[in-house]
Amino acid sequence: MSLKGFHIVFIIFSTLLALGIGASCIWVDLVEGAPIYLAGAILSLAAAVRLIYRILIFTGFFVFGLFWLIFLAWYDYPVFH
Repeated sequence: MSLKGFHIVFIIFSTLLALGIGASCIWVDLVEGAPIYLAGAILSLAAAVRLIYRILIFTGFFVFGLFWLIFLAWYDYPVFH
């Protein structure tokens, strides 16, 4: 497995873990009524959103760069004038 593939798998597992912890903190807050669990839920769900954002942004940059290189190769566009 390449470094990129390992990184994507690691980010996906981290996102699922953060979502699970967030759901667990919400459930404990509803059952026990302790506000510290609500803070934990907010922080872990924010971390999950940030991880999803990271995957989308870096994958978008990779695809854009790939398309740009294909464009340069297809039209034989000189990079340096």
